[in-house]
Amino acid sequence: MHSAATLLSRRPHRPAPAITLGDAEIGLRLGRVHELCGSARRTLALAIAAQTQGPVVWITPQGVSDVLCADAIADWINPGHILFATAPKRDLLLWAMEEALRDGHAPVVIADLPAPPGMVPVRRLHLASEAGCGAGVCRPLALLLTPDQGGAPGIETRWALNPAHHKGAGHWTLSRLRARMAPPRDWLMTVRPSDLAPCISAAETSAALPDNEDYSTLSQKEHPHVA
Repeated sequence: MHSAATLLSRRPHRPAPAITLGDAEIGLRLGRVHELCGSARRTLALAIAAQTQGPVVWITPQGVSDVLCADAIADWINPGHILFATAPKRDLLLWAMEEALRDGHAPVVIADLPAPPGMVPVRRLHLASEAGCGAGVCRPLALLLTPDQGGAPGIETRWALNPAHHKGAGHWTLSRLRARMAPPRDWLMTVRPSDLAPCISAAETSAALPDNEDYSTLSQKEHPHVA
């Protein structure tokens, strides 16, 4: 049991290791499960994965029509650093994700899901991520890709990425929809070489983001998961 002196120490608090995208507030804590949604969720996953040296494990349902195009993602990450796997059922997909996280040798493990998983699978993924932190060579980050606005319970954070065509090509609206220790917030993002980062100051971002946008037309470069 910690003593009162230890608990009240003036030593600075050390933030948990996290992957960030150009802003300390855009942080995904390592060793935890995060959810990515929105029409450009795969672009967001690539931007996050690009912050690591790989390898990346990317698991998808068997027989899906949406696949990553190697030429389109090459600006983000070397396609050879991604290990692609498929599973015939969602339960097997989540099992494969658990095993990859528990192994602790892939910094990022991604599951592309047709719908958000329930509380029990998410809890199991958290436990597998924590186990991987001590079993392997890294602190694995788990990313659940879900359609629309997501909705997986028990996740550490939920983020949505959508194109922001009103600002020109290469601009995106990043929304923090849920976080345990932070309120919802939006950022206007821009693409840099192998990176996605805020393009204007935080004070200007809220005024620059519109209430509604038309996302009906996407080029392959802007939506790299389309083959």
